[in-house]
This record gives sequence, C-alpha cells and structure tokens, in this order.
Amino acid sequence: MSELPTDVSEEAERLTRLAREAVDEDEAAAYRRRRASLLDNHEFTARIREDETGDVLVLHPEEWIEDGRIHPDRIEDTDRATEISLEGPGDPDEWDDVRDHNEAIAEQVRDAHGDVHGDNAAAFADFMQNHLAKPVESATGEEIQTFLSEYFPRNAWPSETQQAEIDRSIELVFETADARLPEF
Repeated sequence: MSELPTDVSEEAERLTRLAREAVDEDEAAAYRRRRASLLDNHEFTARIREDETGDVLVLHPEEWIEDGRIHPDRIEDTDRATEISLEGPGDPDEWDDVRDHNEAIAEQVRDAHGDVHGDNAAAFADFMQNHLAKPVESATGEEIQTFLSEYFPRNAWPSETQQAEIDRSIELVFETADARLPEF
C-alpha cells in the first residue's frame, strides 16, 4: 500500500488552485488534466468535497472507486488519503508558517521596489494572513477586490502615493512569489 509523496500532493494542490483561479475553462481543464496525469502515476485520483469550512481537495487511491463512486469496503487504511483545505491552510499549526511566508514576500517586495510597494505588500500580507489565513499568492481575484475596496482604505491608512501604486504593488507581490496573478 503506497502513500502519495508530499511533493506530489503539494503539486496536485497547486494545480487545483490554478484550475480554480483560471478565467478560461480550457486553461482550467488543462490544469485538471495535468493533476490527473500526475496522480495517475501513483494510482491516485482527486475530487473536491464541500463541507462546512469550504472546499477540500481529497487525494485517494484509485482502487477505492468503482463506477465513479467510492466503495467503503475497498478502504483498508484511511491514512492513505490526503485532504487539503482549499480555503486556507486549514491546520492552525500552519498559521505561523503562512504569516512568516507572507511577511517574507512583503519584505522582498520592499527590498527590491522600495517602501511604497513594501508598505502596500505588507498591508496585503496582513489581510491575507489575518482574515483568510492564506499565502499571499493564493489570493483569488475576488479576495484581491475585497482587499482593495474594504481592507486597504480602512485599515492600511494609505498615503496618496500608496493608493496610486496599489495595483502595481499587488502585481509585484505575485511576481515576487513567482505566481500567476488572477484578474481583479
């Protein structure tokens, strides 16, 4: 009974997030095909389960499925499955990691692009970690809009220069994190 390697589950999560954020359905389908191919190499499959806390990516052995349904009598060891919350880090133990990651990205933006972009990136990092408990680069277009329209003007006390540069600052956050910027 093989388990799914950590790097494979992390890549499956990354591809799932990219598929969910894709504007074009063909692009989203391509990410899902890449995820399926990756998991097929390990005889695993993926599905999205909705629960009270949001969507959860479930990665589990293909042998558990017949006719498109999971058969409980085929499950010998539930520890073989991996569940990943798509609504944030899920595990409170990961919050510190998210905070450290987001602060590091904001500091890199500051070092490379100056204080205005650094202050904006720090405000965005605070929003993402304190309100969504998510890494900055996992923000959706809708979450960025919420940040721009609600959090930034009320909580960051931005200067006129910061306000004028905020869109570029968000772009720099995603560039620094080497992530695709969703439309916002």
